[in-house]
Amino acid sequence: MKIVVAGGSGMVGRHVVAVAQEHGHRVVALSRATGVDLATGAGLAQQLEAADVVIDVTSTATQSAQQSRQFFGAVTRNLLEAEGAAGVPHHVALSIVGSDLAPFGYYAGKALQEELVSTGRIPWTILRATQFHEFAQQMVERFRFGPVTMVPTMTSQPVAAREVAERLVELAEGEPQGRPADLAGPEELRMTAMVKAYTAATGIRGLVVQIPLPGGFGKAMRDGTTLAGLDAQHGVQTFAQWIDGLSAAR
Repeated sequence: MKIVVAGGSGMVGRHVVAVAQEHGHRVVALSRATGVDLATGAGLAQQLEAADVVIDVTSTATQSAQQSRQFFGAVTRNLLEAEGAAGVPHHVALSIVGSDLAPFGYYAGKALQEELVSTGRIPWTILRATQFHEFAQQMVERFRFGPVTMVPTMTSQPVAAREVAERLVELAEGEPQGRPADLAGPEELRMTAMVKAYTAATGIRGLVVQIPLPGGFGKAMRDGTTLAGLDAQHGVQTFAQWIDGLSAAR
C-alpha cells in the first residue's frame, strides 16, 4: 500500500511512519520539508497520486479555540479536497477522547475536524485516543514558570504514542470503519502525579502546583469527560514504564 502520513514528523507521526514501513508499505510523510504546506494545500496533489490511504496525525501547539479551528479546518478541508481529486479511497484521522463532549480550546479544532471528515465524501475512519504519556512533558514545557509548574486538576489515561500509531496503521490497512473503539492507556492517573514523576525522572527541580481550570474545558478535565468509556480498547505500556525509559536514557 501507499500510505500518506499528514503530520509525519510529529510525535505520533514519526511512529506511524516507522510502523507502516515495518509493515512493508510505501510511506510518504507530508511536511514543508517535502514541499507540502497542509495549511494552504500547496504540493498536496502530487504526493497523493496513487495513494491507498491518508493518515492524518497533524497537530498544532495552541490552546485557543479559534486558532485550533482555523488550523484543523484548513488542513482537513485541503486534505479531503486533494484526496477527492486523486481518488484516495480511505481517510484515517486521529482525534481525542472527549472532543465531541468538550469542544473547547484545542479540542474545538478536533471537533471540527471530526465533523468535516464524517460529513465528507471520502470513506473514513476516526480513532479517538486519550492523552499520550508525553502529555506530562508538554505540561512542563508549556506551563512552567520559573521553579513552578502549573498543572490542571484532571485525571488522565495516558497511552503510548507507539501503540496509537500501531492501531492507526492497522485501521489504515483495513476497510473504512467510521468510529472504531476508542484507544486508552491501561490505567487512570492524576496529572499532578504524572508531572511529578516526569520532573523527578528528568532532574527538573521545583514545585508542581495543581489548579482547577475555569470554564467548560476545566470542568471536562475534572469530571471524567476526557476519559474513555467501558468499550474502549486499552494499550499495554504503563506511564511508569515510559518514565523508566526516560530515566534509563539519561
